[in-house]
Amino acid sequence: MPSFDIVSEVDLTEADNAIQNVMREIGTRYDFKGSKSTLEIKEGVITINADDDLKLKQMHELLQGHMQRRGIAPGSLDYQKVEPAAGQSVRQLVKIKEGIDKELAKEIVKSVKEAKFKVQVSIQGDELRVTGKKRDDLQEVIAFVKGLKNEQPLQFKNFRD
Repeated sequence: MPSFDIVSEVDLTEADNAIQNVMREIGTRYDFKGSKSTLEIKEGVITINADDDLKLKQMHELLQGHMQRRGIAPGSLDYQKVEPAAGQSVRQLVKIKEGIDKELAKEIVKSVKEAKFKVQVSIQGDELRVTGKKRDDLQEVIAFVKGLKNEQPLQFKNFRD
């Protein structure tokens, strides 16, 4: 029986490359001259250190732009609360969302079942497996899930006949 997986993955090497490009751009920009603003990535968490809120917002724009150029959707970045650091500087953690959380998985399963497709959807850890008798049914489900309004970017992998 044909099947495919719905996953949410981020290539961490591409994220690391995007962060290196942001740091290079910060080093050459005039408005960041003499600034101690930095970006670091460790185990899927980006740490932004900025001199003030204005520089933090500029770094957000730079980060999102470079991530999009590298094929990472802005919806996969989860911005945490801004924390004050030494002096007037601020720090913020940005988690990279990987995997489909349970609430989103249940929501996708529910909406596919309500649409009355002739497929079975099962939750397998942090991904969904969709199985059906016809390839056309699976392609309809892919188009339907792409049309759903959710913030987290989804990929469709392991399409098997």
